[in-house]
Amino acid sequence: MNLERYQRIQQVLKTRQTDLTLCLEEVHKPNNVSAVIRTADATGLHKVHAVWPNEMRTLGHTSAGARNWVEVETHDSIAEAIQELKNQGMQVLVTNLSDTAVDFREIDYTKPTAIILGSEKIGASEQAKQLADQDIIIPMIGMVQSLNVSVASAVILYEAQRQRDAAGMYDKQHSALPEETIHRTLFERGHPVLAKVAKRKGLPYPPLDDEGQIVADEAWWKEMQKK
Repeated sequence: MNLERYQRIQQVLKTRQTDLTLCLEEVHKPNNVSAVIRTADATGLHKVHAVWPNEMRTLGHTSAGARNWVEVETHDSIAEAIQELKNQGMQVLVTNLSDTAVDFREIDYTKPTAIILGSEKIGASEQAKQLADQDIIIPMIGMVQSLNVSVASAVILYEAQRQRDAAGMYDKQHSALPEETIHRTLFERGHPVLAKVAKRKGLPYPPLDDEGQIVADEAWWKEMQKK
């Protein structure tokens, strides 16, 4: 791993927002999932949550690029997902046109926040709407009544990014991520081939020096070289 890439990864990890996330509820089109995850990475999210349709239990058909940088946590139900998010102290928002919905720009996104995005076919489920803390809408003044889910996610996340940037929440000296997560990410993204071998052999990832190079003893290298 060259020094420039190592420093770039470290800088990205420092800006990761661990208390801002999305929850995809049965979003079923792989291209939409890929686009949402790409926007999540671009706006500094560390993790996205998802409840997949029965026919789509993995991310096998989505782009690997952004997915390498954004963790995706799968839940068995939307109730389970929302409960976990609330346990983390997040306000849970859902895109839903209702009498109590507010313009998405009126929300304070500097607070710990999770945004539920419903499926392409029917939007968020009734259960998601009931369990969420607040309905939000993206105002529409044209003939269409809704945006594509990936576009909606981008519109909302960039408002959240704008607010958080103004509040200095991306200007960090140290990452909010656990040291273990930082080391794993640096090793797997900086040394992907060796990381796969180490994982297959059940070997721990050794330390990295200040330039991102592996610092391992002879025993580790010998184990790595065994067939």
